[in-house]
Amino acid sequence: MDRMDEAYRQIEEIVGRETRAWDTQDADLLLTLFHPDMVWPWPPTAADHDPLTWVLELGRFDAQRWRAGWQALFDTHALVHNRRAIRRIAISNEGDGALAVVDIDTLWRDGAGREQHWCGRVCKVYANVGGEWKMTMHTGVLDYSISA
Repeated sequence: MDRMDEAYRQIEEIVGRETRAWDTQDADLLLTLFHPDMVWPWPPTAADHDPLTWVLELGRFDAQRWRAGWQALFDTHALVHNRRAIRRIAISNEGDGALAVVDIDTLWRDGAGREQHWCGRVCKVYANVGGEWKMTMHTGVLDYSISA
């Protein structure tokens, strides 16, 4: 297997690991994905394509803070479904950077029946650091069927 094929396979694995973490509501497994400098901007709605409106709800990666936030979600919401499909993986010519475009449809429901629906397309950006792929950036969910 050549270097690019191996990188592609590793990005598929990390996307799959993230999916398993959501499916099993495993906050510790989610934490294995992130580079210490990870930042995760989030649009207020899936229709907010303009980054001028985006927010940084989580700030720079902090394992304790991020774990607590996800655990709170897991403790208060049931996962109704989590459907994810990789649409594209691109590896840099140098083999040290990558992105994965993933369509997601993840539905959570709290005890009162209120739903939190993540449905649209995301872009996950990775760097190969010391031979291990780590996520450095992730867009929030955007709905590209909505015209800007």
